[in-house]
Amino acid sequence: MATPIATAYRPAFWRTFWTNAILAPRTSLGFMRLDFVLGTVFIIPLTQMVFFAFVVQLGNGGSALIEFTAVGNAVATVTYSSVFSVCQTTDTEKQQGTMEHLLVSPANRFALYLGRGLIPILISFATVCVGLAYAAFLFHVPIPLSTIPGLAISVVLTALAMVGFGLLLGGVALYLRTSIILGNIFLFIGLLLSGVNFPVSNLPLPLQYIGDALPLTWGLAAIRGAIAGDSLGTLGYLWGAVALSGIVSVGLAMGLWGFFERRALATGSIARF
Repeated sequence: MATPIATAYRPAFWRTFWTNAILAPRTSLGFMRLDFVLGTVFIIPLTQMVFFAFVVQLGNGGSALIEFTAVGNAVATVTYSSVFSVCQTTDTEKQQGTMEHLLVSPANRFALYLGRGLIPILISFATVCVGLAYAAFLFHVPIPLSTIPGLAISVVLTALAMVGFGLLLGGVALYLRTSIILGNIFLFIGLLLSGVNFPVSNLPLPLQYIGDALPLTWGLAAIRGAIAGDSLGTLGYLWGAVALSGIVSVGLAMGLWGFFERRALATGSIARF
């Protein structure tokens, strides 16, 4: 009788997803201690918003410009939990010496990295919500109750898209020595090109095109549109743009992970931290 050929064990998609979602805060997202989370959700939105709002006020900006800046920075703080947290998982794996084992595992890559993004998605959502609450109470940004459903959808989509963008940068960081510099670069690019402190239309046309390629630009536009009470047709277009930017980011992230995995293994950077 012929001996059956053994097949390699491959865990189910959802098992991989939930396992990484539960374990990531204790391993690759181990820096997400309670003080880190509370600081990200409650302190960073307040300090960043107050700083830029005071800059606008000192520059004799009107109340409309102060409200514009307050909302922009309330949303821009999503970068800290979505981009930095997800992007730095690569550094943590290298530092702990587990990256090599991760790459040779049979686990589904999409489920693995998407699971690790679950907690940052929740923290990103909470950060934007708290930031908008600060904007409403401290800078009197009008947020009518009728706009809450559209605003909630906009915030959720923005959090998802930004975590997808963090996965994309994490894929690039796999081949780099560290992801800190990369995260900081895109933090400031977002502040400059995504319409955080001034409208994107004020930028030169080439920079507007670059800004349109960033998920934060579309997420911020959707959130501003929801607060302004834009029609469902307008919001639907913006929601579609945010969702598309997130899908493209995740798709590029998976492609980059495959490419840089091969490059990192060939050059030895996979074990360098």
